[in-house]
Amino acid sequence: MKRSSLAFFILLALLRPGLHHGDAGICYGQTIEIPELETLPSIDGDLSEWKDYAFSDGLWDIHRVMNAPWYEPKRNRITDHGNEPSPEQDLAARYYMAWANKYLLLGAEVRDNVNDVEESRHAPKRWYYKDAIAWFFEIPRDTIPEKFTEGNHAFAFVIDTTKPDYGAWWRHGTQQEAYLEEPLPMEGTTYAIILKESGYILEVKLDLETLGIQLPKQGDEYGVMIVHTDPDGGEYGGHLLIYGKGDLDSTWSPATLVASKLPVERKER
Repeated sequence: MKRSSLAFFILLALLRPGLHHGDAGICYGQTIEIPELETLPSIDGDLSEWKDYAFSDGLWDIHRVMNAPWYEPKRNRITDHGNEPSPEQDLAARYYMAWANKYLLLGAEVRDNVNDVEESRHAPKRWYYKDAIAWFFEIPRDTIPEKFTEGNHAFAFVIDTTKPDYGAWWRHGTQQEAYLEEPLPMEGTTYAIILKESGYILEVKLDLETLGIQLPKQGDEYGVMIVHTDPDGGEYGGHLLIYGKGDLDSTWSPATLVASKLPVERKER
């Protein structure tokens, strides 16, 4: 085979989505399927209306992340400030994603031993120095490695029940500018936080039409990553990165919007 032909086939293999080849391309396993909801839920911190119909792949903690292909110890860690519980008691969560009409529905049920929403060098964009969950989406997904150009979005929610103006935060890009940082417009955002003794529940509804984002429809392909931050009283603190490695969107896992699904069937005794 000629060198030029061999080089072509190597390049073609590297550009194929779904293969593991580092930060240059999408590499993290099977496509996530995000189901459609037939009925929009109330956003009140109770996920029972829709979580059984949403995408969720079980409980995530640091031990599970350590065995995931995107794991990097410098980014995925749990901070121990002394007299802390075991890592799985420190932070663990189930995450939920769905879509309906013009909306994205996001949810999380979290076990967390400390609710930490203050830090000494506070700035509105520093959600990652507080307890927060951010869903990163590339809408629509492509195979070009980019960092918050047009189509890249991080929707971050600080776990602060007072809902400050920085509590729902939007990192995104446009054709003209990358890395725009601003509060999520409240006319396009509805969210609820319920604090519990052992953690919290977060429920979110995003109106993509109001936010000026391509409306969801069956068959659309997104890129997805979740960043869950947990400082536990320390500056910066711990993170869990799930389905991706960081801001480079080519490391985010592929996701497809699919039709509604039935919940898991349980046998009668």
